[in-house]
Amino acid sequence: MNIMYPIKFTPILKPKIWGGSKLIDILGKSSERRDIGESWEISDVENDVSIISNGELKGKTLREVISLYKGKLVGDKVYEVFGEKFPLLIKFIDAKTTLSIQLHPNDKLARDRHNSFGKTEMWYVMQADEDANLIVGFKENVSKESYLKHLENKNLLDILNVEKVSHGDIYYIPTGRIHAIGAGVMLAEIQQTSDITYRVYDWDRKDSSGNYRELHTNLAIDAIDFEAQDNYKTPYHKNKNTATEVVNCPFFTTNILPLNGEISIDHSDKNSFVIYMCVQGDATFHYDNQETKIKCGETCLIPASLKNFKITSNINTELLEVYIDL
Repeated sequence: MNIMYPIKFTPILKPKIWGGSKLIDILGKSSERRDIGESWEISDVENDVSIISNGELKGKTLREVISLYKGKLVGDKVYEVFGEKFPLLIKFIDAKTTLSIQLHPNDKLARDRHNSFGKTEMWYVMQADEDANLIVGFKENVSKESYLKHLENKNLLDILNVEKVSHGDIYYIPTGRIHAIGAGVMLAEIQQTSDITYRVYDWDRKDSSGNYRELHTNLAIDAIDFEAQDNYKTPYHKNKNTATEVVNCPFFTTNILPLNGEISIDHSDKNSFVIYMCVQGDATFHYDNQETKIKCGETCLIPASLKNFKITSNINTELLEVYIDL
């Protein structure tokens, strides 16, 4: 079978207590529900493995094609390090109401406690209602004792950093950094393959059965980074028809690519798959006299063996270009 083409997957939609309808109404995901919080675009999380929706590999799972094609699909170096486990989880998220205040453990804690990767992630804000915000990090350094006191007194928000956000804002969320997506924010999320979250406060809300969601106060204590940062938002600049790096960490590299017209891509310098998330507009990939189109809210995986192709768009488009730099 030919894997030399941009691979698309069937979105895995996740109803959430805080979810809304933007993923359906704005991004065109298919669901009758109005509480869809997440669309998992590319996933190798157990029991939520993505299924290919286009081309000769249609119907096969991500796990099956990694097993079949190994380095040709993910890159020889990526395969050496991760084997048949796909290392990234790619999502679109819609927060109708604010998510729980939470954080994620690092690789060591996640491996020791959960036999999982840690969960470093980043956000690209695609749309934000007026006055919508995010919680990210602490306002200033705090002690463990002060944090626990604020948590017990339900005034944790007094020591957290809250930032108003708008379209195009980028935030890098390393493991240990406390955070929450605020009501009215829709974003693209790139993260390690992990579904481990330590929830520390959930606004005292109850689920549809009248139960409070589980909190992870004790697990979280050893995982929290209590040190404040001068600036939490990621600064970056954009150049038309040029991929510009916005995040580079050991777990993934993300570039932003504003596109209007045509660009020739050469990935011969990379030993990794490359993911494109369309966060504005639409684009067409041209390869071997064939085409694959993606629109805003869609994602595709470029196999490591497909090094050269063109991308075109006749409107103002933005793509996130994601790969692993090993």
